[in-house]
Amino acid sequence: MSFGAAASRPRGRFPVLRAGDPCACGSGDRFGACCEPLLRGASAPTAERLMRSRYTAFVVGDERHLRETWHPGTRPAAIELDPAQRWTGLHIVATDAGGEDDTRGVVEFQAHWREGKRDGVLHERSRFVRQSGRWWYLDGRIG
Repeated sequence: MSFGAAASRPRGRFPVLRAGDPCACGSGDRFGACCEPLLRGASAPTAERLMRSRYTAFVVGDERHLRETWHPGTRPAAIELDPAQRWTGLHIVATDAGGEDDTRGVVEFQAHWREGKRDGVLHERSRFVRQSGRWWYLDGRIG
């Protein structure tokens, strides 16, 4: 399983975050000041911020944000998320470039998940590119 290879799954209920809630991405900020503006269409200033917003999109089931931030050259035809799979925590392991003045970046992360009685960790190195003034997710390598 990969953030870059979203599986086709049935629809259902996802958690709802409100502006005053802690952001799901683990930044320590409130959702309204962290990932919510990005999920509503604001551009991410760095590759890491885009990565965090994409993680939050998985948490809340925001397929639109995932589609709109995935580079058109590598984006799959469809993205369908499984509400039974709960993303329970994000840890950024390392970043390589991906700053406000860069054109490429890599974000290595561990995303914890739970599905039924099973728990797991997705460890991925995601590649990002900055084009047309915005960051795009290219792909990821599970490691």
